[in-house]
Amino acid sequence: MACKPVCKLCDKLVLSQSVTFAGGNLVINLPAGSYGNGCKYCIVVAQAIPATTTINAPVVITIGTGTEQYPLTNRCCAQVTACGIRTRTRYSTVVSTSATGGTFKLLGNTCPCPTNNLRSIDGTAPAAPAAPTT
Repeated sequence: MACKPVCKLCDKLVLSQSVTFAGGNLVINLPAGSYGNGCKYCIVVAQAIPATTTINAPVVITIGTGTEQYPLTNRCCAQVTACGIRTRTRYSTVVSTSATGGTFKLLGNTCPCPTNNLRSIDGTAPAAPAAPTT
């Protein structure tokens, strides 16, 4: 079957308008509009992530000229950090609202992120890694 030379894009595909690092957050700005509770949106991070962004910066979303920041959370409701976001990548999300705000929740996983998690805990302070010898 041949590929169609012209296709209509989904109405729920949203390209970011800007990506900035401000106030310790990676801020993805989406076009103005109403994003409905329980509705799925595919967000494309269309701009480069600023070089000054720290890898543990929380990712938040703003809409149009609004100043309200909505967290981007993963499937387990944990805040997504900058190390899990890539430019020119599509992220499937669902909007979840409450009486006081809302979140954009990822339907899938983010990019693999490095972690500094301990392998286990046993009640004692973790030992510092050994310094390399030369």
